[in-house]
Parts: sequence; C-alpha cells; structure tokens
Amino acid sequence: MPRTAIVKRASAALALAAAASLVLSSCAGTEAEAGDAPATDAATATSLADFGTFADLEAAAKAEGALNVIALPRDWANYGEILDLFAERYPEISITEQSPDVSSAEEIQAAKTNAGLDTAPDVFDLGLTVALQSTDYFAPYKVETWDDIPDALKESNGLFVGDYGGYMSIGYDSSKYDAPAALDDLLGADYKGAVAINGDPTQAGAAFAAVGLATVQSGGDLDDFQPGIDFFQKLNQAGNMLKVDVTTATVTSGETPVVFDWDYLNAAHTASNPAWEVVILDGTGYAGYYNQAINKDAPHPAAARLWQEFLYSDDVQNLWLKGGARPVRMEAMIDAGTIDQALADALPEAPDETVVPTEAQSTDAGTLLGANWAAAVN
Repeated sequence: MPRTAIVKRASAALALAAAASLVLSSCAGTEAEAGDAPATDAATATSLADFGTFADLEAAAKAEGALNVIALPRDWANYGEILDLFAERYPEISITEQSPDVSSAEEIQAAKTNAGLDTAPDVFDLGLTVALQSTDYFAPYKVETWDDIPDALKESNGLFVGDYGGYMSIGYDSSKYDAPAALDDLLGADYKGAVAINGDPTQAGAAFAAVGLATVQSGGDLDDFQPGIDFFQKLNQAGNMLKVDVTTATVTSGETPVVFDWDYLNAAHTASNPAWEVVILDGTGYAGYYNQAINKDAPHPAAARLWQEFLYSDDVQNLWLKGGARPVRMEAMIDAGTIDQALADALPEAPDETVVPTEAQSTDAGTLLGANWAAAVN
C-alpha cells in the first residue's frame, strides 16, 4: 500500500501501545472435516477450550456455513485482503458483507433490528465509545492469543477487545492545499469549504477522535471535549467545514480535499490520489484502537468465534500492519520474531506525546457531544 510522506519508524507502534494503557484497566491446528458436529454450544463458548481443539471450532463453523460481518469497508485498514484470506482459507463459510459504510452506532442498531434473524450481524468492529455503551449486546470470548494483548486494550471478560489502531491525522490534496502546520491553520480562508471529518462524532469512532485531537491541540485535555467542539464550531462558522461523510470516492473526486481521519485510513487514499499527503500534527497526538466483539445473539456463533481467532492470528495481525494500522499484538510479535519488520519500519513516527481517553473520559465525552455537537455545527 502506498505510504505517507512523513518520517517513519517501528517504534510508533510501541508508543501507541504505551499510550493506550490509559484506556481500560496464529491460528493453529489441523482442520476437521466440514460438517462434523460441534462439541459444545457455540453460543456459550468463552474460549477455544470450550470447543476442545481448533479443529473442533473449525468444524463447528463450517457446519454453520455462514458469517455475517458489518461495517467493514474493503479499503479500511486492509479489510479487503483480510476478508479474502478468510474466504480462501474457509471456502465452506459464506461471508455476507453487510452495510460496509455504516457507523459503529449503526452496527448496534442493525443487531437490534435483526435480532433473532439469520441476517443479524455475527460480529462487530467498533470505536471505543460505542463499545463501552453496548456491552449488553456482546458475548464474552477470549481468543487463543489473549495473553499477548495488553490488559489496557481488552475488556477483562472478553466482551470487546482492541485489535488495530493508529493516530488521528489530517490528510490533504497537496496539489491544491498547503500542509497545515497547526490546527488553527484550517480556520484560514485557504481552506474554505474544504475540511471534513469521517462521520458524526456522536456515532463514529474516527469522528469522535477528530474532536479529541482538536481538544488537545487547542490546549484542552480529555476530561473536557468542549475545546474540540468549539474548534469545529469556529471551523463551521468560517465556512470551512464540509458536511460530507468521507469515503475513498469523495477523496478521489476531490469532494473532501482535507480530511481528519486515522493515519492508516488517510494513507490509503494515496492509492487513488498520488498528491494525497498526511500530517500528524506536532505536539500532543491522539491515538485509538478499534475493538472486536461478538453479537451475543449471533446467528452463526461458531463462525463468529472462528473469525475472532483468525483476526488475532499472526497472519492477520501482519495484514493490519500492511494496511498501515498498528496491530494490538505487535509488541508480543516483535518479541516472538513473527512481525513483518519491513512493514513495521514503514509506520509513521509517533507524536512526542500521545493521549488516549480513559473509559470515564470516553463516556463523559460521548454525553457532552450528544448534548452540544449538533448545535455547534448546524
């Protein structure tokens, strides 16, 4: 995948893992024959041990024959290659890719709307704020590589678990705009009608993080997101804020020429726009992980658990890295010598100081955004 023009080093991943300590206090085995009866009730399984062996889990998932995923754009953190590898490895399991561009909150709404139906999502990929608000919808499960995942990045019972992460950044079309050196540069007339965020911060993790970055870059801290809300209010009043959801298509067409987004998502746009550049602002940076969870009412509970084991394997953790994201098991994989070092070396340099909201800060920020965001930007 084409990379950004900023300085790169492997230690960025370690810095992110260290910062993420504020947040919360490879698949192996022999395949069984498809259609073998599962050894346990998959819907109540909390670890691989409940199935017996990895081959038993594979057999149970193949017997179900289907997996429903949701909100997984193929150009998001290399999800396309990840989905294709799962399909290649398990051709007996048909993957339905539902609503790839919906928000984290809409994933949970889909589970509510389709409860009890075969069309319900089996698994979720969620921003932290929505994950914290939605634990009643999750089934606890600890993957085989559980011990490699930092405690700060996993709910202690396995209800949701961080998987891949990055830094909030600003992407821009360098053929039309200069690189912003500071947040307030975006308030200038040069950026009129040009600046977008990836979604609604009351629903989408990337947009929530954009407000968090604006908060700390405005001299505030994560105990109070109001400075970030105030910045976007000023951006809107200046006529510089776009009310357009960011996609690869909007970047390629030039509809969203300046974008707040995760560094790995912004970096991916260079594939369709060679002039696209990415900036991680000097000073305090904002980092975050997306989280995996299993729908407690998953119509294909064994396949859901096999998907989780797959995502936390060495193979797929390296595929996150290939997509420019930092896999949650990166430090353990470096120690074990299973990391793709060339990809690790290509990561952007970490900010000098990085913050990640705690559970309480995320909850409070979500409440504040719900009360104040719409009025600030409409």
